[in-house]
Amino acid sequence: MQDQSNSPSLVSTLASEEQKLLACIHCGLCLEACPTYVITGDENDGPRGRLYLMRAVGEGRLANDSASFERHIDRCLGCRACEQVCPAGVEYGQLLESARGELFQSGPERGFSYGILRFALKHVWLHPRRLKFAFSSLRLFRDTGLARAIRKSGLARLFSRRLEFALALLESSAPAKKLFVARRPRRATPANEAANGVLLFAGCVGAGLFSRVNDATIRVLEANGARVETPTAQDCCGALHAHAGDLEGARALARRNIEAFEQSDQAIITNAGGCGAMLVSYAHLLAHDAAFAERAGRFSARVRDVSQYLETLSTRQAANGEGPSVTYDASCHLLYGQHASEAPLTMMGAAGSLKFTKLEGSERCCGGAGIYNLLEPDLSARVLEEKLRNVAVTNAELLATGNPGCQMQIGAGARLAGMELQVCHPVELLDAAYERAGEYED
Repeated sequence: MQDQSNSPSLVSTLASEEQKLLACIHCGLCLEACPTYVITGDENDGPRGRLYLMRAVGEGRLANDSASFERHIDRCLGCRACEQVCPAGVEYGQLLESARGELFQSGPERGFSYGILRFALKHVWLHPRRLKFAFSSLRLFRDTGLARAIRKSGLARLFSRRLEFALALLESSAPAKKLFVARRPRRATPANEAANGVLLFAGCVGAGLFSRVNDATIRVLEANGARVETPTAQDCCGALHAHAGDLEGARALARRNIEAFEQSDQAIITNAGGCGAMLVSYAHLLAHDAAFAERAGRFSARVRDVSQYLETLSTRQAANGEGPSVTYDASCHLLYGQHASEAPLTMMGAAGSLKFTKLEGSERCCGGAGIYNLLEPDLSARVLEEKLRNVAVTNAELLATGNPGCQMQIGAGARLAGMELQVCHPVELLDAAYERAGEYED
């Protein structure tokens, strides 16, 4: 057990962030960038209003269990689009996690959904074997067609629209049928000891429901001269815990991952925007941990999205051929957390044969935001509606996005809306293009 005496008290989390809270100059430029403010028009549903509430709690003028504080902090998507337009450089994402830390500390009596979340984070996500079993069960439920059958029968809707959407989310984690999926072993080329060594962060949802994306990532990296290893001792990144306010749970997972990846100083590759943004924040998360602060800083500096790492290589271009019609939606945390804007598009461009159409509003959140879609379903659905309207205009067969939560959110919305759209990861497009062009060795 790690000594956590150096971790800041959750009760004083916002009080200790006073200087970051005071950085806001109240200009309001963040408001139009905020999806929830645009929908509700309520100042408290925008970054500036939420910062006022955070300051009030931090200064003791408002209780951390007040209904107003809880409501408006919970309604934040955490997309961090406000950071992109803020002239004062307010670190809103870090402040939001501190605010949710206050809420988490205020007690478990926050409704049934939040009670289930707290239970799962503590009793499932912190225990690798239980988590692996949970994802194995979900895969079986998905792959046998039971999830689809129950949803299509209408029984789920009769019970709860939230359950219907949850089943559609699970369905949307399946491979895109319109994408030619490579049927090869994970290794695309023989191991080359002289190749650049990298370490893959597999992710809990990645390994549990999107293993094909991890396999495609390995094949693409090895086809471009990298030697990939996947540390076996790695754990969940902790993003769900941090977003829910369980900062101690997030810190526990962060420590495990730092130890798992300390075998070398090689780049740490991710293919999930949410995971990547969390991994690069370990330096902040463990800044007050004397045993891990410096190690966390070194760890975070090594993290790269697969698209960012490919930019450092001479990415192999796939031979031109007939490819699907595609559009691209940016993962908020990949865009705003890892600052990968052009890299995913460059990676897709290497596929050569795609019929690409730009998506209007690609930079705006889809409403997924971890499990926000299940905790705040109404507001999430309104954010998703705008995204689906813009997607429909492209007439694309496939939508590529660099985060599993985004893939499931948009895929679920498309299914329930009756749209002929499938969703995949950008690296899957390049992997399929390499396969079609015969780029992989037998």
